[in-house]
Amino acid sequence: MPSWREALDDLVAQCDNPDGDVWVLDSDEHGIVGQMVVQDQGPPWGWTDEERAEAALYLSGAITDPAMRERRPGTVMALWAVDRAARLGVPWVRRHCHFAGVARYNESQGFTLVREEQRTHARLFMMTRRAERLDLAQVLREGTLAQPGRG
Repeated sequence: MPSWREALDDLVAQCDNPDGDVWVLDSDEHGIVGQMVVQDQGPPWGWTDEERAEAALYLSGAITDPAMRERRPGTVMALWAVDRAARLGVPWVRRHCHFAGVARYNESQGFTLVREEQRTHARLFMMTRRAERLDLAQVLREGTLAQPGRG
């Protein structure tokens, strides 16, 4: 994708992140349709000391193929992380975003807005969701990569 190519150095650098792993969403039909960094620790800003003391997976750097938008690959990746956290015994999944529209999209995935944080040049929406086991096969069947336009 052209937009990914423009940020290629940054995306490749994320693979050498000692505090997290890069996960890729791959479709048999479409190839790679998304990428997300999953970290054990979030940024020091935006969360209280009590929140940072709780175990959580932190989602950052998610990017998806815009041509796949109707199939909601971002939702697939987020719900996979919610299920993974539960399987690992981690009680929370946290993330932040820069736009109110993305925050609303994250809320459609079950995330709750905890607070808004003003950084130097950006307004951040700090979000969280309790981890839980999910039937990811059902997620795929009911409105993501399996059936465009639903979900």
